[in-house]
Order: sequence, then C-alpha cells, then structure tokens
Amino acid sequence: MFISRIPLNQARYGARQLIGSPYKLHAAVECAFPPNAVRNNDEGRILWRLDTSVNDSAVWLYVVSPEKPDFMHIVEQAGWPTYVEWETKNYEPLLERIAKGQQWHFKLRANPARKAKEDKGRRHRSDGIVGKVQGHITVDQQLQWLIDRSTAHGFTILNDQNDQPDVVVKERHKENFKRADATVTLVTAVFEGRLEVTDAVLFRKALCQGIGRAKGFGCGLLTIAPDLNNKAE
Repeated sequence: MFISRIPLNQARYGARQLIGSPYKLHAAVECAFPPNAVRNNDEGRILWRLDTSVNDSAVWLYVVSPEKPDFMHIVEQAGWPTYVEWETKNYEPLLERIAKGQQWHFKLRANPARKAKEDKGRRHRSDGIVGKVQGHITVDQQLQWLIDRSTAHGFTILNDQNDQPDVVVKERHKENFKRADATVTLVTAVFEGRLEVTDAVLFRKALCQGIGRAKGFGCGLLTIAPDLNNKAE
C-alpha cells in the first residue's frame, strides 16, 4: 500500500474544476493508475480525500492505493508543474506498527448515512423511501454514526477531560454535483479527534479499505498522526 499527497493550486481553472466536482476528481485519481493496475483487493483499495491547509492557500489531495500512482496529469492541470510534483510513501511501515492500545490523532471525511427502515415523511409518497440511503444531518447524528462503527473498525473514540468524545465534527456539507446526466446529492462531514486501537487487524483494514459509503467521491479515507497527548507515541 502507498499513501500520497499533492497540492492543488486554486488559482488554476483546472484545480477549481476538480475541487468542485467529486465525480471529476474521482476520474482524475483513477487515471493515476494504468488500466491493468490493482484498484481494489483484499489488501486495500483506492481512497482519496481533499484537505484544506490552515497554513497556506493550498488544497491537498490525499490518496491511499494498492499501487504506486503517477499524478503528473493532475500536476499539469491543477498544480504547480514548475515547482511541485507530489509525495508518495510506502504505507506498509506504518501499517505494520499498528498495535492494540495505541492512541492516535485521526482525521476522516465521511458520508454519515443510513438505509431508511421506515417512511417518516408527513406525506405519503407513491415510491416510498424505505431502503433508500439518507444522510444524517445533525452533529449528534453524525457523531453517533462514527461511534456506532468504531468497534467494527478496530478502534474506540477517546474521551476528553469532560468525559465527552474527543472529536470535532466540522466542514459539514450537503453537496450536489453532476454525474453523467444525473445529479448526486451527498451529505459529508469531517471528523477530527483522538482514538485508541482496540483491534489491530480491523484497524489496519479501516486504514486501507476506508469507512462508510461514497468512497469513490472522496469519503472514507481515515488518516492518523501521533497523538501529542500520548507520550508513548
């Protein structure tokens, strides 16, 4: 597995086109790999996420992939081709370090959603909504969505000094974008906080396979960094 990042230059028209359309950016990421490349297997799959840096005006594209990518087309279209290319690192050394009991700072952009089990609408709809995917709207709903899935992905959310989940839910959006002739509506949120690994195998799988739906549209990529509150890391 590999983890990469590339800065996107928002002054360029191509960058704004990619940033504004998860569908177009998904296609651009896919083109970083040849047709015969492994895109999804038992080890992992292609995942990506856009991050806005607080220190500069760049938007960073993060990608996790089973094979090493070539992002030259994105650099030429949406980056700084004269000065900056991209960074790619072998992800395996970090994955091999994962162990039960470790504490990490994490970041995840996800599509907190559920399949409707009943129609709670005030008006009858002929087609119904049972079985349809609905995005969670409130902060509490979105946080609970993550907490409910943490055990199955090998981690637990740590609590803060007030005994509340030490996680911030931010950049909450309801996005609409074109996909071919259809309009896609996607509820997204960014989770950032502290976690503890409870199952190393499941947690490594979460890092490589992602969490939740809409992975092709920039959701599901979980990244970790040393927890500054944990002196052992």
